[in-house]
Amino acid sequence: MDRIDLVREAFTRKEVPVEAPEGKISEYFGELVFDLPKMEAYIDAASYRSLLGCIDGGHALDQATADAVAEGMKRWAMEHGVTHVTHWFQPLTEGTAEKHDSLIDYDGKGGVIETFDGRMLAQQEPDASSFPSGGLRATFEARGYTAWDPTSPVFILGDTLCIPTVFISYKGEALDYKTPLKRALKAVSDAAVPVCRLFDPKVSKVYSYLGWEQEYFLVDESLYAARTDLMITGRTLFGHNSSKNQQLDDHYFAAIPPRVSAFMKELEIEAYRLGIPLKTRHNEVAPGQFEMAPIYGETNLSNDQNQIVMNLMNMVARRHGFVVLLHEKPFAGVNGSGKHNNWSLGTDTGVQLMAPGKDALGNLQFITFFVNTLAAVQKYNGLLKASVASATNAHRLGANEAPPAIVSAFLGTTMTAVLHKLLELPSGTPIEIAGKKGRSLGLVELPELFLDNTDRNRTSPFAFTGNRFEFRAVGSSANCAGSLTTLNAAVAGQLLDFKASVDAELASGKALEVAIMDVLKPIIKSVLDVVCFDGNGYSDEWKEEARRRGLDTETCVPKIFCEFTRPETVSLFERTGVYSRTELEARNEVKWETYIKKVQIESRVMERMAMNHIIPAALEYKSRLLAEVAAAKQVYGNLNSCTTELTLLEEINSCVEQVRKLSQVMKEARRKANAVEDIYERALMYFDIAESLPALRSPIDRLEEVVDNRLWPLPKYRELMFIN
Repeated sequence: MDRIDLVREAFTRKEVPVEAPEGKISEYFGELVFDLPKMEAYIDAASYRSLLGCIDGGHALDQATADAVAEGMKRWAMEHGVTHVTHWFQPLTEGTAEKHDSLIDYDGKGGVIETFDGRMLAQQEPDASSFPSGGLRATFEARGYTAWDPTSPVFILGDTLCIPTVFISYKGEALDYKTPLKRALKAVSDAAVPVCRLFDPKVSKVYSYLGWEQEYFLVDESLYAARTDLMITGRTLFGHNSSKNQQLDDHYFAAIPPRVSAFMKELEIEAYRLGIPLKTRHNEVAPGQFEMAPIYGETNLSNDQNQIVMNLMNMVARRHGFVVLLHEKPFAGVNGSGKHNNWSLGTDTGVQLMAPGKDALGNLQFITFFVNTLAAVQKYNGLLKASVASATNAHRLGANEAPPAIVSAFLGTTMTAVLHKLLELPSGTPIEIAGKKGRSLGLVELPELFLDNTDRNRTSPFAFTGNRFEFRAVGSSANCAGSLTTLNAAVAGQLLDFKASVDAELASGKALEVAIMDVLKPIIKSVLDVVCFDGNGYSDEWKEEARRRGLDTETCVPKIFCEFTRPETVSLFERTGVYSRTELEARNEVKWETYIKKVQIESRVMERMAMNHIIPAALEYKSRLLAEVAAAKQVYGNLNSCTTELTLLEEINSCVEQVRKLSQVMKEARRKANAVEDIYERALMYFDIAESLPALRSPIDRLEEVVDNRLWPLPKYRELMFIN
């Protein structure tokens, strides 16, 4: 089937009807999750109380409780037709991993019985040698452990009971994303609680919250199968812009195509049954691009839910004749896909720390956490960029509404004015909420309708949006835990420094409010001068200004990763207990290796498609043009009537020769890079190769414009991006 037939088939597909479960969403929400109500129903009271101590208090899970929980869990699971169990974990591949074991065991009488005990629940031993480890595990050292994370509920997918777990090496080093994330969440709570107790002694725990916004593209599976580059790399390595793409902004928030709507509906049903509170769905800016977002939730659980959703998306899309593209830049010239991480902190007493309080002291607490977060972003702006950097996200950052590769913070005019006013007034001046007082007393006033007084800036990587910060630079395919681990650790480190400074001020006899503001004022001045920027992040002027301010402006991805092993970074992670030096060095090895492999794969695919798809199509058209020229000369005796054909032939010859030469240059560059032993130096060489890919793409995209449409072998942008 040629390209034209594939396109015709794609544009005649009909939506797949979706049969929703009976009743309201609330009646089947979480039915496949072993949540607290089910635990209480299936576990004896003493074991249930013991498990709550593990979940809420971080206590160790004893064997008796584990056995009781496993027995109740087995009964519930088998009522839902479960036959297998897996420890579901998040290795350093950005995806998830699972090894399924059946519930059967010998019964001692020649038959089998279903069995599941505390040992199987709490710990397993998967092969650790085949996952990325950065040298923490050798091939002959295969032992690694998965251990249940009781703070993330067990769930059912198909016939399998999935147990969320951490993944560690034999020596205890983290081999996954969940382990460091949980460490960072503990670190930010441990650092934030003493600060909160300056305002409220009853606070005993601080929670980190995450609300992710998942952007993605859908393409027809038949067209996807005809694009080797999409299948292997997740993005189009070639492709001329469609005459019409997103320039009219008519796709954004427009009516959702019926086929897509059917996909979204089924995805939401699957998610609701797994307790994932998907709230929003809409068309995004680029044709074929969409977005979903859940209700805000606790970071560890919300991150797990995002990983589950990414897996669900792929499964559900296939049922509707689609393939989901989570690559950050699958199509050149239009918006890429991000995963905005909306982040905040809150106390176990119900106070949202990134929102104004109910009185002057509550507002001072808000300003304290607000300013210290900005200070963390300033101090570790290069590290935060490193936490979102990747071979794929590099194509997105700084292009078509994505934030630039310079981490700054957007406050909006309201909060910028508040911070400036705080610098002017004496320390200890009460911070009131406008509208609560009958008249202004010249105090620092925070608007009552706070959410409506903060604009948004699409070019800001880290924007304040009223009661939270939006980390917009995270890539669509990324595991949120990578960036959230770094952000929470950075804030934890800053809060530790802040608390020590306040204690010193209090020891000198200052009142609490005065001591806090005396510490905050120099921080406020610094963040306003350095990291806060409300302007156009795309402008060349900002790049120069950011460099002058001392912000990290590096764009070479392998160099960006070096931020993880700077002395300041190692010190931050070690004192917060998030990473050891060994773990950081190992993760950099993984990052460099992953970068090399992704660029290497793209380069190979590009070269082979150029030689096997593009050049043959161009030469076929050239052959037809030559036949036309020969026929014209035979009939007319001259070539005066062949101006168009001759012009096309000249252009085709030029483009084909460029493609051939550049393909050979790229192949030789890979050969030289592969011979370099040092992985960092090799990564730098592959960065140069990545930078050379557009040069090869250019003549191929020109050939797409020139070659007969019926001969072009690959589905074009105008066919891939527009869903009927």
